[in-house]
Amino acid sequence: MVKVKVCGITNVEDAQKAAYYGAWAVGFIFSKESPRYVSPSRARKIIEALPPFVTPVGVFLDQSERAARDICHFARINTVQFHGDESPVYCKRFKDFKIIKAFRIRDFFTAEMIHKYKVAAFLFDAYDEKVAGGTGKTFNWDVLKGQKIDKPFILSGGLTPENLRAALSAVTPYAVDVSSGVEQSPGVKDPRKVRAFFDAVRFGQHN
Repeated sequence: MVKVKVCGITNVEDAQKAAYYGAWAVGFIFSKESPRYVSPSRARKIIEALPPFVTPVGVFLDQSERAARDICHFARINTVQFHGDESPVYCKRFKDFKIIKAFRIRDFFTAEMIHKYKVAAFLFDAYDEKVAGGTGKTFNWDVLKGQKIDKPFILSGGLTPENLRAALSAVTPYAVDVSSGVEQSPGVKDPRKVRAFFDAVRFGQHN
């Protein structure tokens, strides 16, 4: 079954609801420019309330290596998602972490662009010149077809309970990532939408 990562978590209730429905991972955004920013101390409290089978992921955007490491150490995070323009050299310095490298996809994509990154997984998100993520926009999933992607990948970008079935018909990701598509407001999830999203994942894979 395709796994689910619920990103932009800012409170215990949303994290536990995601875990209840079967989330593989929950994401904590540590970029202060994001409306879904969460402080390291708050993230730590949420992580302490999570069941052990849910992976906390720290999401960073072009932050210094020292800052990212300090936050992860404090919040007890071992998996990081780099969502900016981090270089392969920068990512390589985090060899003691599991790394997800995000790429924002425009109309054109070739796997040649990502092979130089020695990471655990890739994440593909929609490109928006104004914001780095959480745009609520999808991209053309067909650009991923036929590409030799040599690592597990996570599909992100504007996924909702309504369009997820179409996304899973177009590509076969290791996991899907949802944030704005299940929110009441930035950083606050809607329990009904969260449940509907997980139902759509299960339904989408059996049709």
